[in-house]
Amino acid sequence: MAQSASNNAGKKLVQVDVGSDTVCPWCFVGKRNLDKAIATSKDQYDFEIRWHPFFLNPSAPKEGVNKREFYEAKFGARAHGIMARMTEVFRGLGLEYNMSGLTGNTLDSHRLIYFAGKQGLDKQHNLVEELFLGYFTQGKYIGDREFLVESAQKVGIEGAAEFLEDPNNGLREVEDELKQYSANLSGVPHYVINGKHQLSGGQPPEVFLRAFQAAAS
Repeated sequence: MAQSASNNAGKKLVQVDVGSDTVCPWCFVGKRNLDKAIATSKDQYDFEIRWHPFFLNPSAPKEGVNKREFYEAKFGARAHGIMARMTEVFRGLGLEYNMSGLTGNTLDSHRLIYFAGKQGLDKQHNLVEELFLGYFTQGKYIGDREFLVESAQKVGIEGAAEFLEDPNNGLREVEDELKQYSANLSGVPHYVINGKHQLSGGQPPEVFLRAFQAAAS
């Protein structure tokens, strides 16, 4: 996915910067649709996808809280409708939306995503997929160190356990990226394509395809 334009003469490079939080269901929906658009157009373009942090709830507790209870407290009477809608959307992607388990602070997941990016953009992209899959379909807790390390190992990232052990590793870089990419965002997912074309929300594949075309022309 992350190849330089010079590797394939005639192919234009499409760079996508994604602002996302690992507990944002529409970010997973958007990723799946982005992946579909990439698969459809990989004969035309080379892609560089970079994931950047965003905190939907910066003060979320590190120890985690019951996911279902958190949603009910946050959204009140709307909670059940929102959960039903996400279940339907996920089913459309061939996924089972799972409301079991805990939710909480996502800082460690963003530190790990940054670390993965240092080992390769493809590894970073694949790690984001594993984190989304675990959290949204398997009831895994996004703040659980064991889950984070297992996800990293699955996609070939080395040294994740040692990196996460020191809470200062990647902290400054995550904070810098928050300032650079997320300071003006009111929500995620948010996409910047070739530094100029912007999209927000869980867009369908055809919207990404049009954006690729516009950005590469």
